[in-house]
Amino acid sequence: MKAVRFHEFGGIDVLRVEEVERPVPGPGQVLVEVRAAGIQPGEVMIRQGARHERWPSTFPSGQGSDLAGVVVEAGPQVRGVAVGDEVLGFTHNRASHAEYVVVDDVQLTPRPEGLSWEVAGSLYVAGTTAYATVFAVDPGPADTVVVSGAAGGVGSLAVQLARRRGATVIGLASEPNHAWLKDYGVVPVAYGEGVAERIRQASGGNVDAFIDTYGDGYVDLAVELGVRPARINTIRDWQTAAKVGARTYGEGAAACAVVLGELARLAARGELEVPIARVYPLERVRDAFRELERGHTHGKIVLRPLPSPSR
Repeated sequence: MKAVRFHEFGGIDVLRVEEVERPVPGPGQVLVEVRAAGIQPGEVMIRQGARHERWPSTFPSGQGSDLAGVVVEAGPQVRGVAVGDEVLGFTHNRASHAEYVVVDDVQLTPRPEGLSWEVAGSLYVAGTTAYATVFAVDPGPADTVVVSGAAGGVGSLAVQLARRRGATVIGLASEPNHAWLKDYGVVPVAYGEGVAERIRQASGGNVDAFIDTYGDGYVDLAVELGVRPARINTIRDWQTAAKVGARTYGEGAAACAVVLGELARLAARGELEVPIARVYPLERVRDAFRELERGHTHGKIVLRPLPSPSR
């Protein structure tokens, strides 16, 4: 089968699509023929070696945690999933950027009717991270919540989940994304110089919680705006969070098929939009990461290792 590999830390040029041996599922595992697999900013940091202490690598290394596809083989003692099932899920083995991947049965949930492969295959990291960030700051109808990177893969879901709780949500994003934010009841605010004052004006001077999906000083900004550290959550700036006492709930805090299944059902019913920025074939994985690393995409970038089936 074909799979993405890198043999050393580095830039996009270290990524290769190689022929590797097709894996065999063991006890409690199935083999999934991958129809879609999202890519993540965290994978950039891993490939560059920037987070080696947090996420160590051995070479050659694969990539990818999000996935959706069709179960084509099952090992012994598998429960709740069978050959032929259409599923979405995740792997912690950096292996989903490939045509086939072995997955534990407890890391899969059925693909709901009406949920596209692209959305199903890119929902895990962004969706569970957004779920965790909203849970961390616990917004309610009386709260005003600011979300940085509000049009990105995680931010675009976090603003919707916070709105579902009844909170007033202020989304920091570039001007081209403001119309989309308004459509979901989010108050758009441009980032950059003067953002603190723009937030004060948009919020009437009262910000109760802050979700930072971007890093780059937003934890300090939240403190400047008077947000209590217990209601600040960042998925990028762990160092500043430790300094001020903010939270760092991310994907790991909600990393289970139960949460993923809940999000998938919301998306299938049209109650949660998962924006898809662009879809690339596996062979163009370098192009996919070039677009991701430009940092201005609205929603998820997805790899399509194999063509989608007819249904």
